[in-house]
Amino acid sequence: MAVFNLRAYDSHEQVVFCRDVDSGLRAIICIHNTNLGPAVGGCRMWDYNSDEGALIDALRLSRGMTYKNAMAGLKMGGGKSVIIGNSKTMKSEELFRAFGRFVDKLSGKYITAEDVGINPNDMAIVNKETSHVLGLEGKSGDPSPVTAYGVYKGIKAAAKHKLGRDDLDGLKISVQGLGHVGYYLCEHLKKEGAQLIVTDINQDNLDRVVNDFGAKEVGINEIYEQEVDIYAPCALGATVNDNTLKRLNTKIIAGAANNQLAEDRHGDILMQRGILYAPDYVINAGGIINVNFEENYDQAKALEKVDEIYGTLTEVFEASDAEGRPTNVIADEIARRRVSAAKQ
Repeated sequence: MAVFNLRAYDSHEQVVFCRDVDSGLRAIICIHNTNLGPAVGGCRMWDYNSDEGALIDALRLSRGMTYKNAMAGLKMGGGKSVIIGNSKTMKSEELFRAFGRFVDKLSGKYITAEDVGINPNDMAIVNKETSHVLGLEGKSGDPSPVTAYGVYKGIKAAAKHKLGRDDLDGLKISVQGLGHVGYYLCEHLKKEGAQLIVTDINQDNLDRVVNDFGAKEVGINEIYEQEVDIYAPCALGATVNDNTLKRLNTKIIAGAANNQLAEDRHGDILMQRGILYAPDYVINAGGIINVNFEENYDQAKALEKVDEIYGTLTEVFEASDAEGRPTNVIADEIARRRVSAAKQ
């Protein structure tokens, strides 16, 4: 596998391939940049179709963490890890302890936390082997509610900029992915009077949101064609691609998923179509902001910092309008300037 030639490789500082035969662990840790501080980013457990697919995901996600932390004004670099496997059938204490030992060997250059397929109990096991873990119960805990709160604030910023609305009452919002973050986001949106159209691959997740919030359920492939004001992707990435762009019927894209654009050029297409895109790593930074307050955790201070997502997105939107360039390009440039300045 030619790592250095992959499109997703972006001068990453370090890529670690982890294998533990006894536990069955196969994992990849990607450290993108440590100019601002130690590389911080969650661990994702997913049943990837190939090792290369897992590597590309880790490379892209770790770069996104560098930009996310920079845009959030945190003294953290960007990293990410993926464990290759089915999170419903392959978890074990031995596996997570083995992963913890690999993290510990990096001596604090990479600090892990939970992500898709991982929960606080898993991280507690990792913590038995390394202190380089964030998001533990009893401290900042599950970051999902705070991530959802940040996305909610970002959606309000987008609605204000694009629609001139201070509230979301009556707006049609489609939410794709109803896991922890998606559920909490729907709760915020429903409280403000939004009309919810939702989908998920897990029927239990769907039933819960439909029953709790009166949402309209649609099929997985039907979500793109819904006529809505806002499309909120909250599942895995790359849902904005050459196929779905032809079908999307929305004014705004603002959701919790990472790497929502399959390729950077899709930001240009969205701008040409008049669809406002809230760069994913800006709007979904609530979780990482929350774990930044891990020691002597103070939720009020964490939420106050998360509130800044509104202003950061507004800055990006206004610069995009002024310069006539896509929001994802604007955000990338701001993030890169901050990372470069930290090195100097």
